[in-house]
Amino acid sequence: MEIRELRDKARIEAFLRGNCELYVYSIGDLDDFFWPHTRCLAWEDGGEVRDIVLIYSGGALPTVIGISERPDSIRALLGEVSGLLPRQFHAHLSPGVEAAFRSDCEIEPHGAHCKMALRDLPRVGEIDCSDVERLTEADLNVVLKFYEESYPGNWFDERMLETGQYFGLRKGGHLVSVAGVHVYSRRYRVAALGNIATHPACRRRGCGRLVTARLCQELREDVDHIGLNVRADNDAAVRCYKGLGFEIIASYGEFNIRLSAR
Repeated sequence: MEIRELRDKARIEAFLRGNCELYVYSIGDLDDFFWPHTRCLAWEDGGEVRDIVLIYSGGALPTVIGISERPDSIRALLGEVSGLLPRQFHAHLSPGVEAAFRSDCEIEPHGAHCKMALRDLPRVGEIDCSDVERLTEADLNVVLKFYEESYPGNWFDERMLETGQYFGLRKGGHLVSVAGVHVYSRRYRVAALGNIATHPACRRRGCGRLVTARLCQELREDVDHIGLNVRADNDAAVRCYKGLGFEIIASYGEFNIRLSAR
């Protein structure tokens, strides 16, 4: 086995396309919009890619993606490349993969999560979303204020408003619910939903369902795979997404990790 940093998008994509639903985020990171912030560390055997760790540095804290159909393999790969990782990062790891890091590392768990994929497209199309509007860069300040009130601590990349794939619902002239994307690529025909929130005063009224449905209706024109991540214990959100035609396809954990001195 050989550890390599890959920059050949075609080779990376070929591996990730083996399970598009599982790797929807990573496929999206190949897009030119995200690629300048992305590194790919691969485990090769006889010239064939066996597993991949992606490092995305577009946010305030780098994110390390250690998701795999073969947890033992990705755990071993992370153990081998630990010296190439940022000193501190957020991590998405398949169950048990956190064991790749030494016991003297600081590992702060952020709970079990689920990956979901939209598999019933017709169901989304049946929902009347006529009250939902598209948000643009001109709405930035309103969106930031909305997240401050409705989703404090949320990670929101302001550049994503440029995609045109953010939608909102207003009540009484006030923005009360928003759904958008963390990853969107027309080139690779994938999207990962994110930044979905409803103002506390308007929850349990179906607002989140409407904005998410409208987003999916728009996305299906340009992409083949739509996915999202959600906390496993967020029962209301999981039920909402299932009602829209999403299915759970994998579990993983989120962590903040600070590596010990090397």
